[in-house]
Amino acid sequence: MERSMCRLAAILALASALLAGGCAGTVKNMQELPAGSAEPVPQPGKAMVVFLRPSGVGFAVQSSVFELKDTQPSLAGILAAKAKVAYQVDPGKRMFMSIGESAEFMSADLLPGKTYYAYVSPRIGMWKARFALEPKHRQELESAEFKTDLNECRWVENTPQSSQWMSANLASIQTKRAEYFGDWQSKPESERPGLRPEDGR
Repeated sequence: MERSMCRLAAILALASALLAGGCAGTVKNMQELPAGSAEPVPQPGKAMVVFLRPSGVGFAVQSSVFELKDTQPSLAGILAAKAKVAYQVDPGKRMFMSIGESAEFMSADLLPGKTYYAYVSPRIGMWKARFALEPKHRQELESAEFKTDLNECRWVENTPQSSQWMSANLASIQTKRAEYFGDWQSKPESERPGLRPEDGR
């Protein structure tokens, strides 16, 4: 009995490790760029934010990221596990939101011509995965871990299907924004994740 329990624990640990590190999700409503495609760069007068999802946890669920503009969110991208998307954005102070079981938020103060990075990190929710936005600060961009995560993620880009998906789900997106944004605003500023101007490179 004890041997069987140990074997089961070992199997579960292995399965957990595989899910956490090795599973790439199926790309849906986005287009995967061919290997060897040119790396995106900021457009003239723009800043660029790269959202990447290096973890394989929750690989069966896609996560969506938006820039919040007044009352209308703008879709940055829909990310499968092991995917990354480059979003061109006006410089200055911006607000981003990720959607899963709940909504999570990240502020940003961006400089033109600079590239910024944020992880879309899965968390275990009540019914499905939640996705937090984790800004990567300038000193983290030189770490071996970050470089590996960036290289292992596939580039994806928006398509007409991305816009159709957003239109079909806009009511739910707006509901989650309204439900959770007040909680984020009520946190002390030190507990609100954010990108700083100096985090760009």
